[in-house]
Amino acid sequence: MLLTLFLAIVFCAAVSLMMISGVAFVQDTRLFSSAPKEAREVLKPREKELFYGARTIGWAMMILSIVVILFVGVVSIWDGFRNGYSFVQFFLRFVVIFTIYKAFDMIFIDWFLLCKFHFFQYFYPEVAPVFNGRKYGFNLKSQLLKLLVIFPVASALAAWICTLF
Repeated sequence: MLLTLFLAIVFCAAVSLMMISGVAFVQDTRLFSSAPKEAREVLKPREKELFYGARTIGWAMMILSIVVILFVGVVSIWDGFRNGYSFVQFFLRFVVIFTIYKAFDMIFIDWFLLCKFHFFQYFYPEVAPVFNGRKYGFNLKSQLLKLLVIFPVASALAAWICTLF
């Protein structure tokens, strides 16, 4: 269980790195498909880099975060095989990682960074009026759907696939 908690923390760090690289360095509005529709509508494309080499650094950070996310998946599966995990053990590992990630996403990214710290608004001031007065992000319904339905189903499917081998 300790490894599962560690992998969940690493997963959250990788997602944070991906978000920071996309928002602060790459600044390509095509990367913001998960942003609220109202915010996407007022976003202005950034033609000029924040500083020379910012996009290169951002893409390198993005690739690193994807590699780390894949690493979390590989280690969680490999360790399960090594320890002879059953379906329930694989399922619990995957659902714990996803649940911790989604709680982190909802509390830290959506509430703190978006609504309290105004991280996104710092780099894209044109969206500030869209987020003014918000106590929470826009997508609570889809976040809860992922937390309560999609992630448990995906965890069960991944656990079932792992037990086939």
